[in-house]
Amino acid sequence: MKRVSFCDNWTCNGSAVVIPHDAMLHGERSANAPSGSGGAYFPGGSYRYEKHFARPQAEHVLLQFEGVYKNAKVYLNGQFAGGTAYGYLPFFIEADPFLIDGENVLCVECENLDQPDSRWYSGAGIYRPVWLWMGPKQSIAPESVRVSTLSLDPAVIRVESEKKIRFTVDGIDGSGTDFTLTIPDAKLWSEDSPSLYTARVTNGFDETEVTFGIRTISWSAKGLFVNGKETLLRGGCLHHDHGVLGAATFDESELRRVKKLKEAGFNAIRSAHNPCSRALLDACDRLGLYVMDEGWDMWYSHKNPYDYAAYWRENHFYDLEALVRRDFSHPSVLLYSIGNEVSEPAWDEGVKAAKEMVAALHRLDPARPVTAGINLAILLQSAQGKPFYGEDGGAESAIPGAESGEMNSTKFNEITAMVGTGMNHAADGEDADRITSPVLDALDIAGYNYASGRYLLEKDKHPDRVVVGSETFPQDLPKNWAMVKELPYLVGDFMWTAWDYLGEAGIGAWAYTPDGAGFNKPYPWLLADSGAYDILGNPTGELFWASAVWGRLNKPAICVQPINHDAAPAKAAWRGTNAIPSWAWRGCEGRTATVEVYTGAARVELLLNGASAGNKAVEDCRAVFELSYAPGTLTAVSFDEHGSELGRSALCSARGELHIGLHPEVQSARPGEIVYVPVAIEDADGIIERNADRLLSIRVENGTLLGFGSAAPRTEERYDSGSFTTYYGEALAVVRAEKPGELVLSVRDQRLVIPVFE
Repeated sequence: MKRVSFCDNWTCNGSAVVIPHDAMLHGERSANAPSGSGGAYFPGGSYRYEKHFARPQAEHVLLQFEGVYKNAKVYLNGQFAGGTAYGYLPFFIEADPFLIDGENVLCVECENLDQPDSRWYSGAGIYRPVWLWMGPKQSIAPESVRVSTLSLDPAVIRVESEKKIRFTVDGIDGSGTDFTLTIPDAKLWSEDSPSLYTARVTNGFDETEVTFGIRTISWSAKGLFVNGKETLLRGGCLHHDHGVLGAATFDESELRRVKKLKEAGFNAIRSAHNPCSRALLDACDRLGLYVMDEGWDMWYSHKNPYDYAAYWRENHFYDLEALVRRDFSHPSVLLYSIGNEVSEPAWDEGVKAAKEMVAALHRLDPARPVTAGINLAILLQSAQGKPFYGEDGGAESAIPGAESGEMNSTKFNEITAMVGTGMNHAADGEDADRITSPVLDALDIAGYNYASGRYLLEKDKHPDRVVVGSETFPQDLPKNWAMVKELPYLVGDFMWTAWDYLGEAGIGAWAYTPDGAGFNKPYPWLLADSGAYDILGNPTGELFWASAVWGRLNKPAICVQPINHDAAPAKAAWRGTNAIPSWAWRGCEGRTATVEVYTGAARVELLLNGASAGNKAVEDCRAVFELSYAPGTLTAVSFDEHGSELGRSALCSARGELHIGLHPEVQSARPGEIVYVPVAIEDADGIIERNADRLLSIRVENGTLLGFGSAAPRTEERYDSGSFTTYYGEALAVVRAEKPGELVLSVRDQRLVIPVFE
């Protein structure tokens, strides 16, 4: 079948919109919004999308919605045509019975009016792309052809199809509904060499293409192996939103994010805590990043009163089928995860549910391992009669015999915030081992959330268990990674988080405001403020620290904790440092500066304007210095254990008059393409000044401004207003080019022109 974009000419509640579209982002935030800090104080709502179109000239027509949040109901010419409850999975609508000659009207209704329905910012509406599929009556259905790898030497692939097909790749043909092909001199897909093949598929009536990679996965207590090579997962957890765009998901946005993560040293991401987008999988296939694709944040026990738990029992096997159908031929998908920090496996019914889901995934996709993000401490507490999510979830707590209201997800996170990395040892004891083993042993790879204290213990307690750190504190990475390298059965680590996100407001913030203490931060807190990259995609100290731990830095990296504050910050557990890569703090002369240098070397010397500011041994890939701030050049020099220089790097202060810099990430665009334009307060050499923030307004010609904002974690400004105050000197504009000509962005006296070509 032929696929064409169906994203143009939509309205939402009567207003013209660009699809993908996050309807929730345009609501009015308020302190009393029932979504609370988890939903970043955004309101929910009911949304009606409508599109008018001429009848397609095809015998068979399908509509594909990649993601509609939530409870989508699709009407075609006034007749109910289908939909789905879950907001994170694609679904298809067979349009043929409902189409009429002339003008057709497509309507999509969805809502997230009842709040809270998520522990983070969900977004709402048709937030992922819509596609029109057209073909003959005997079409090759989308996602109906599956390709898997049986062996590598020689490379043998298996092709499965719902109907008899002819499959041609690299001049090699095969036909049938289930057959094998040998690919001579095959180029294998991996993180180091993400080679992809595109096959031509026909059935005598229809023609399509299937993209796939040739690679194998195996796992045991001896490790995780991709194409027979031991693979350690340098991972990060990743929510689905895109900052100033909200939940709206564009191909360019996912590719940008994956590219930055890959360049920094990540080789894996975990989609926290729901299925990721097709665009993200395509980007990971193309660039070579492994994916742990996760199903849900909850099962049948509510974590919030209006979350998906109400629909889970009825739909979860359908959800798994939809997930596998989409993921099957994506080589980047390495693992499936059946959930995150669910409490149900503290009891027999939950263990039974886990085993049933693992069996279902093995039946649907025998080649991939199944894991889950299991918080062992939650299971321990739940089994001891302290219910999780009962208060948040209302009357439908899944914990038998538990007293309602004693414990819930917010309270647990508040405790974690106070205990900090001590949480890693909360499940070290025999009771925790006994309670958690039934579900952990049901998984192919046991995912541990905040339980690194168990890593060394499992060598003797569970010698056949394969373990992954499915969620960890970023500041624990040096110790965790040392164990990953030492223990064959510990196959990787996924830090929280790889990228900052909307909602769970302030959980990672090192806050300088009076309302910044504690886990549950009040309005106007907006962002989690937890990430190796900030919400705009700028690197933080967390990123450089991780890169050093992984051995991915060629020279020392310097970051500085913000100097332009009078008091020490209130620190959150989900961040190990709030340093950023800058020595440009105008007006802060004489203040104490905390400088962090990240490196795998033995020692570091710090120089300020050529004079030594100290020489220190490196611990856990970081050396920390305190010195009096003075403008100029800050240099870090790294040395080996014998005193030989290994490398050096420098940061410089901004000098002279400041101006606004517009820095497009592409030099030209096509109509409909999304363009990212970082905006900065900088000097003539392009050095960003961190202590001269300004309120900026942006104007766009021959384009649509999709979002404009900064990484400020606490603000009442809006991403859809066209005006925003920079944060530490930076902001970001995301625009959509409309037609051939010139895409023009103007900020104050600065004007940027980007050519737009067909």
